[in-house]
Amino acid sequence: MTCRTLRLCVTVLALALPSRAQEPAPAADPIGGKLFPPELIMSHQAELGLEDRQRETILKELERAQAQFPRLQWQLQGASQQLSRLLDAPQVDEAKALAQAAEVMKLETEIKRTHLTLLIRIRNTLTEAQRSKLQALRRGGP
Repeated sequence: MTCRTLRLCVTVLALALPSRAQEPAPAADPIGGKLFPPELIMSHQAELGLEDRQRETILKELERAQAQFPRLQWQLQGASQQLSRLLDAPQVDEAKALAQAAEVMKLETEIKRTHLTLLIRIRNTLTEAQRSKLQALRRGGP
C-alpha cells in the first residue's frame, strides 16, 4: 500500500511540474520599483549629491518610523501568539479565531503602512535627477 501511494504521488508530481514550468514569470514589483530603500540612498549619497537638508529630512523620517516599529512588532507578536493559542484548541472557536486574525492583519497593515509612508517621504525628498540615478544604480548601470 505504501509503495503504491508513493508511486501515485510521484506520478502526480511529475505531471504537475511541466505545467508549472509553463506559467509566466511573476511581473516585477510595480510598487517597490518606484521607491528606494534608505540603505541604497545611504550607500550612494555622494554619487547622488545629497544636500544636508535632504540628509536631515531622510534621517528624521527614518527615526520617526523606527520609533514606531518596536511597539507595532510587540503588539503583532502578542496578537499572533493569541491566535496560535486559539488554533491549538481541539475545537476552534471560529468567531474568536477570525476576530483575532483580523487583529493580526490590522497590525500587519499598520506596519506596512508605516514602512510605505517612510519610503514615500524619502522619495519625495529626492530630486528627479537623484531618482533617475537611483533607478540606474538599481539596474546595475553607471
